[in-house]
Amino acid sequence: MQLVGILQIKSYQKVKDFLNEEHVGRICSIDENGYPQIIPMNFVFLNDAVYMHSHVRGEKLDNIKRNNKVGFESDRELEFLPSYFEDPKNASLADTLYISIVIKGKASLVVDREEKTLALNGLMKKYQPEGMYDPIQSNMRVLDGVAVIKVIPETLHGKYKIGQHLNLPDRVDLAQKILKRNSPTAKETLRIMGFEITDDGLKMVEDPIW
Repeated sequence: MQLVGILQIKSYQKVKDFLNEEHVGRICSIDENGYPQIIPMNFVFLNDAVYMHSHVRGEKLDNIKRNNKVGFESDRELEFLPSYFEDPKNASLADTLYISIVIKGKASLVVDREEKTLALNGLMKKYQPEGMYDPIQSNMRVLDGVAVIKVIPETLHGKYKIGQHLNLPDRVDLAQKILKRNSPTAKETLRIMGFEITDDGLKMVEDPIW
């Protein structure tokens, strides 16, 4: 199997889970001069669409009204793999473990108050899961002071690289090197790779999350 195929996220549920965990996405629209404009945004993935809130005026809104074809992506760098993991003399062997989702789709400004309310409450639930707020109601004036962008995907591609392309001994060896390097993200990376840190070292879990 080609490496590209091995790196593809085939589970749509995994895609949704990842998008629901990530806090920053980037929407790319085309400006009046034909250049791409990329903006980092808070977002929520609901009912198979991406929703973002925005000020009621701005370049990205003008871009979308003029050309509703957009790109959207969200990614997470898990771990930088220094070149000396493979060869101390060959810098080209440096690599990165990551997860990423890339969408091409059509964007629109939500005008239906019920859908707008759904999106804004979805954003609050995602970013403030502890609650302690009154849910937004569709008759509130606050809806008039915020724009909600909706992106319906036409294509959605997910990729991840967590060592799944390696045979088991090489994957264990990589995990041990990550553990020894002990970067700030090492423990989370090892968890995603399917390893548990024990008193005796590393142990592969029976039901990894990826």
